[in-house]
Amino acid sequence: MLSRVYSASIYGLEAYLVEIEVDIASGLPRVNIVGLPDAAVKESKVRVHSAIKNSGYIYPQGKVTVNLAPADIKKEGPCFDLPIALGILASSGQLNCGYLSQYCILGELALDGKIRPIKGALPIALSLRKKKHVRKLILPCENAAEAAALGELEVYPAKNLLEVVGFISGNILMPAHKVELTELFSNPERREERDFADIKGQLFAKRALEVAATGTHNVLMIGPPGAGKSMLAKRFVSILPKMSLEECLETTKIYSIAGLLQPNQALITERPYRSPHHTASDIAMVGGGTIPKPGEVTLAHNGVLFLDELPEFHRNALEALRQPLEEGWVGISRISKMLIFPSCFCLIAAMNPCPCGYFGNKSIVKQCYCSPAQILKYRTKISGPLLDRIDIHIEVPQLRPLDMLQPAESESSAEISRRLEQTRQKQLLRFSHTAIYFNSRMSHKQVKLFCQLSRSAERILKQAINELDLSARAYDKILKLSRTIADLAGVEEIQAEHIAEAVQYRSLDKNLAI
Repeated sequence: MLSRVYSASIYGLEAYLVEIEVDIASGLPRVNIVGLPDAAVKESKVRVHSAIKNSGYIYPQGKVTVNLAPADIKKEGPCFDLPIALGILASSGQLNCGYLSQYCILGELALDGKIRPIKGALPIALSLRKKKHVRKLILPCENAAEAAALGELEVYPAKNLLEVVGFISGNILMPAHKVELTELFSNPERREERDFADIKGQLFAKRALEVAATGTHNVLMIGPPGAGKSMLAKRFVSILPKMSLEECLETTKIYSIAGLLQPNQALITERPYRSPHHTASDIAMVGGGTIPKPGEVTLAHNGVLFLDELPEFHRNALEALRQPLEEGWVGISRISKMLIFPSCFCLIAAMNPCPCGYFGNKSIVKQCYCSPAQILKYRTKISGPLLDRIDIHIEVPQLRPLDMLQPAESESSAEISRRLEQTRQKQLLRFSHTAIYFNSRMSHKQVKLFCQLSRSAERILKQAINELDLSARAYDKILKLSRTIADLAGVEEIQAEHIAEAVQYRSLDKNLAI
């Protein structure tokens, strides 16, 4: 007897429907799974056999053939356990197969029949919105919240195989799971409290980070050890604008596929903060693998990617950042197709001025003994093209002992965030007919349209280009920065002081040369 069950799988960041056909024929007991299954899918026959027997059902004797269609796409993961088990029960006459076609079914089975959580529930739910014949989803309880966040599907959380069989047969009532999005946004899950008010001194750096947060500009901080670079970076997320529903869905979709969502978590409502170690490879940074998985630049989408000790990263890993920094996405090519992973993030990088970290330090105790050749070799680990893609370069000097003893008196993250939120609305209005949200993502054509300069501002910009020998990309970066600074000041036309401040943030283009 032949039965059909619908399930789903993930390839890249997209989900597609999988039709599972189960046929039981006479012959020696044997299970064949076809349709390009990986090792985890092939091993499902062992888990399914034990789960069916331990749930009180009879495992059929004979030749069992399981086909996963479409057969030309690689299938991976244990999410097919539950639909395969239901297909076997339907083919053996223990379940009415007529009811199965209404559902998309997902779940990993334990040996006792319990259902374990899976990866990618949200993208699968997103893909089902386009399907008219499958509008109901059965999946593990831990994944129900993220799948139900859309509010467009009937999502049924299940605990074990016995419960699913009873529900499909009509013997058990199982209510659909509901999620209130208003509650999620009104009570977001907060990470450890980190506030800008904790930072002593560093007024110039805090101003630069405020500008960066307003327009999502990339930042490079250069300073000695203990100056507060990491502390500033960790608190940067606390002043970023709140995420929209669309951004929340994009971010949650990525984390769902990566298996990084907490159990019963519906949506990620706070901007992500990723801080990979400097030993990370280029594949870990941009993603890859036989079946491509998202890397750090994609996990930081709509959030922050913090790279501490920037020159210590592998050269390949740093150079792989060029495309995502410029385009906001990264392309991973395979023989069958090219996958596009979104990577629209704000890069915050930190580095020491030299290998020992104390170049330029005026302290008698901590002096730099690095040779000019050592300093040059250390700094040239960051290539010119990569440096050119970073909007803001700032020096973070060592705090004076007097500053460290004084109580911190500065604005809190909440105060800065409220001010930034007003400026964010200006940008949303400005780009309402485009696909971008921030000034840093403006195209060259949009720069010419929205970055109108006063005459005095033009003179300062021409002088800066001649003296600093800026590239065409750096020229656009300065205009985008000045647009953000003017927005913070509430001015439509860019003035001389806005250009002067933007140029000041690019002065390290010249200073990095030894």
